[in-house]
Amino acid sequence: MSAPAPSPLAIVDAEPLPRQEEVLTDAALAFVAELHRRFTPRRDELLARRAERRAEIARTSTLDFLPETAAIRADDSWRVAESPAALNDRRVEITGPTDRKMTINALNSGAKIWLADFEDASAPTWENVVLGQVNLADAYTRNIDFTDPKSGKSYALKADAELATVVMRPRGWHLNERHLQVDGEQVPGVLVDFGLYFFHNAQRLLDLGKGPYFYLPKTESHLEARLWNEVFVFAQDYVGIPQGTVRATVLIETITAAYEMEEILYELRDHASGLNAGRWDYLFSIVKNFRDGGAKFVLPDRNAVTMTAPFMRAYTELLVRTCHKRGAHAIGGMAAFIPSRRDEEVNKVAFEKVKADKDREAGDGFDGSWVAHPDLVPIALASFDAVLGDRPNQKDRLREDVHVEAADLIAVDSLKAKPTYDGLVNAVQVGIRYIEAWLRGLGAVAIFNLMEDAATAEISRSQIWQWINADVEFENGERATPELARKIAAEELANIRAEIGEEAFAAGHWQQAHDLLLTVALDADYADFLTLPAYEQLKG
Repeated sequence: MSAPAPSPLAIVDAEPLPRQEEVLTDAALAFVAELHRRFTPRRDELLARRAERRAEIARTSTLDFLPETAAIRADDSWRVAESPAALNDRRVEITGPTDRKMTINALNSGAKIWLADFEDASAPTWENVVLGQVNLADAYTRNIDFTDPKSGKSYALKADAELATVVMRPRGWHLNERHLQVDGEQVPGVLVDFGLYFFHNAQRLLDLGKGPYFYLPKTESHLEARLWNEVFVFAQDYVGIPQGTVRATVLIETITAAYEMEEILYELRDHASGLNAGRWDYLFSIVKNFRDGGAKFVLPDRNAVTMTAPFMRAYTELLVRTCHKRGAHAIGGMAAFIPSRRDEEVNKVAFEKVKADKDREAGDGFDGSWVAHPDLVPIALASFDAVLGDRPNQKDRLREDVHVEAADLIAVDSLKAKPTYDGLVNAVQVGIRYIEAWLRGLGAVAIFNLMEDAATAEISRSQIWQWINADVEFENGERATPELARKIAAEELANIRAEIGEEAFAAGHWQQAHDLLLTVALDADYADFLTLPAYEQLKG
């Protein structure tokens, strides 16, 4: 008897979308199904390993560089693959979701790279998942334009030579895509995002002189990087492109990954491009992993934890040293400011802060950095131009002066700042406002002149949770309690109602967002990711 044919991939509970047949072809779905069969079992093992490691950190309240991989760190001979021309100069990268207007604006922004985001800047509605793929394919074939229905303003691509190079970010390993199933089992969202994009665009990008380039989010260990490398090897063979065509930049946005940077590059070395220094997700990861560690791991207000904090500086300097030692790009953090069209004084102060931040990164040896808005591209460019000149990067700056001990990366108590009452209020305000927008299908949201994404909601709810569980006393004498959080949340809901009016309030998801924030911030059982329960409530 011959073996039964593999089960096809099924589209479940999804309303038909315009042009979805261009993305959800039988051949593309067969590729995604094959990715699922080959790699989801290992994904599941690695998610279980995350939980085991978290339990070990809860027991010991410490982390260290891995003894079993010491030989990799000690071996000075290995390097990552040489950078392709399209990724050699990364001095400014703009980030944002893949809606049609953003696709055009990001490609036209003057940034060297666009991080086309299916992860934290995108709420994973089926429409966003599928039409984001349509928009990228249209951009590569120059079949994309957009007219804003409100303003009537039209958007079109500049000449090819002026467009940013795309580095696409799929979802993290932990999230599933409920609309695609094999044998009744949901396919990991990351394999859907990667698989559809790679299948349709890998050869197309090569024909354009570029390639399938990726940002890998939420990585927690070198074993997860190894799984990615196996995915890349299989995918390149499957579509018939040369091994080493894929390039991946890994976000070091978890505290465990910070101890495995060299190993992560080693596992991906034929496909590695660089590492990126995250901020909000990195702090969220510290809270998540060391939430049982007592007062010395209690973070102050998120805005008080800048990249100059000693433990953050240890992390970023180690990242630069690690990348340059191995021939990889070191990419700095996000400038999230959104310029005001009404208040030039706000802009002036914010632009000075952005400039100082980018000057510091360029001076520390980073090869590039992120911005959230096209108006910030010239500011960041100027900072890196001043250091790089005509050179594409500064990978020759090895930072051998940097010496970071294991304890330096978790020295949270080196900060003098303390949690404040205003910090609690801000965490509640931003948490409610972001989650409400996310439930409407928006992942990148302007709140109080900052572009916020899912990482913002994660650090906000984590700080509320941590301060309550650590019985923090604020400067005004009040203690962090569930009752205080509920009181502030009720006041914020009333303020929003007054601010936007009864009709807009009723049309939104405000009560739902309020309830969800309080659930994940007050539950004794800390949820690993806010987006997991939120996805259960996301329509579409």
